Amino acid sequence: MEGKEQGRAWRAVLAEEAGPVRRWLTRYFRRRVRDGSEVEDLVQDVFVRIAARDSPEPIENLGGYVIRTASSVLADRGRRRETRRADLHVAFDSDLHADEEIDPERVLSGKEDLNAATAALLSLPERTRTVFVLRRLEGYRHRDIAARLGISVSAVEKHMVKAIRHLAVEMEKRRGS
Repeated sequence: MEGKEQGRAWRAVLAEEAGPVRRWLTRYFRRRVRDGSEVEDLVQDVFVRIAARDSPEPIENLGGYVIRTASSVLADRGRRRETRRADLHVAFDSDLHADEEIDPERVLSGKEDLNAATAALLSLPERTRTVFVLRRLEGYRHRDIAARLGISVSAVEKHMVKAIRHLAVEMEKRRGS
């Protein structure tokens, strides 16, 4: 029972200090995060983690605990962004993308282009096709492809040049006909 009472005591201290702690956290995150709209969410995450703390041990230094928690929240955000590659996402712009009629002719042309590109890709030698897919579709680096396939980086580069030339010629034939 003593642990629960200590837990209540530090929560009471946190409640009394919530305003100054919130202001400090807001400044802390604003200095470290480009997107200002995320700051309030990060501050909230810190408070959620502190409130969810399930330890009977008292917090000796609330300020230090808040700093550690804020650092952890920021590190977790960085890992999530890296995993999701959020910086590569393009925001939807309704002025550019909305209310555009889907033209059946355009859809058909797109499908035909896709089929032609697929056929051109499948007509490549297997190793060249594998290198191209690993690089362009899977995002592997040349040295990673080389290690994975047991070939040199130079060979990977040559396969890429061969694949790109072949695909360009095949797609140009398609457009010319």
